[in-house]
Amino acid sequence: MIRTTGTYITSTTSGEAAQAFMPSPLPPSDPPLAPESFADANRAAELALARLSGVSGLVPSVDWLLYGAVRKEALLTSQIEGTQATLTDLFDEEAGFAVRNTEDVEEVTNYLRAFRLVQDNLRDPKGLPISIRLLCEAHRLLLAGARGAGKQPGELRRSQNWIGGTRPGNAVFVPPPADRVPGLLGDMERFIHDTSPTLPPLVRIALTHAQFETIHPFLDGNGRIGRLLIAALLEHWRLLPEPLLYLSAYLKQHQTEYYRRLSNIRTDGDWEGWATFFLEGVASAAGDAERSIVAIASLVAADRRRLLESPKSGPAAYRVFEMLPMMPRFNIERTRQMLNTSFPTASAAINQLVDLGIVKEMTGQKKNRSYSYQGYVDLLMR
Repeated sequence: MIRTTGTYITSTTSGEAAQAFMPSPLPPSDPPLAPESFADANRAAELALARLSGVSGLVPSVDWLLYGAVRKEALLTSQIEGTQATLTDLFDEEAGFAVRNTEDVEEVTNYLRAFRLVQDNLRDPKGLPISIRLLCEAHRLLLAGARGAGKQPGELRRSQNWIGGTRPGNAVFVPPPADRVPGLLGDMERFIHDTSPTLPPLVRIALTHAQFETIHPFLDGNGRIGRLLIAALLEHWRLLPEPLLYLSAYLKQHQTEYYRRLSNIRTDGDWEGWATFFLEGVASAAGDAERSIVAIASLVAADRRRLLESPKSGPAAYRVFEMLPMMPRFNIERTRQMLNTSFPTASAAINQLVDLGIVKEMTGQKKNRSYSYQGYVDLLMR
């Protein structure tokens, strides 16, 4: 039996009529979801998240892991939308180095700012809960800057948008009319905060993400805000103590199927297929993150041992080393400032790490040198 997941209504834009899709409220009904179809996938995903939570204790500071994980998610979710920036571009921008794709890097750093805003609110007893208002505040930060200036940052759209095609009349998909968006988001918000849920949390996240993408409430940035919502709900429902999961890597790798599964909800009512795909993605991404943590922990432990065993290593070199996982690209001046020491002391500490093969000088110059904790960067770029 094909499930009906919404209705079509006529939306007129610039004198042209198009059939806009109005999704039914969550959870799916007529018929209800068949939990047995994704029960195994849900168990596997929950187990993978539990293992990921446990393995984070392998490193002395979870902040090290978060530095890389959050930036990978920011980069990959932006790349799904066509951004060309790389992880090293992002590290270089943070180090104060010149970067090529300045606007692309700005989009990634905007995502980081939006993510921090949401996380800070969720962790503050007086902060905003997951809500339309919080998503709008995140959207304002996401679209800050030149590219987003004309896209109504921080505001729900006031006009009809569409996906694919050159106009609503030949579009692949036409989301709900603008005047219906607040009500649909209100229904979604009530689903999120339902105090008597009947579905597992990961399945509810899958449904919420798909519903948000179907509503498409902003003129731009819907994909990135929708994926940020996934991370927010993982924290809101305490499925991960820290945002160590970068699901966008899986969604980018399976981008065609990602969009096809979302489309199949609207055309065929296939919520089960979407939920299974999403849960398999969570399990896969959690496994990747777990392996990355083990590799990073092994690298840092081996490099620290090498440093401690070297008779030439001094206290300043130890201090620089402990900063490397959150400062993978740097120069002497930045190091001097971080250590609050003299230029010669900072330079000598870095040279000790270079001599041990822990960091690498990148310019080949005698002046204005820059350095990289390259083994760590390479691990993050896998």
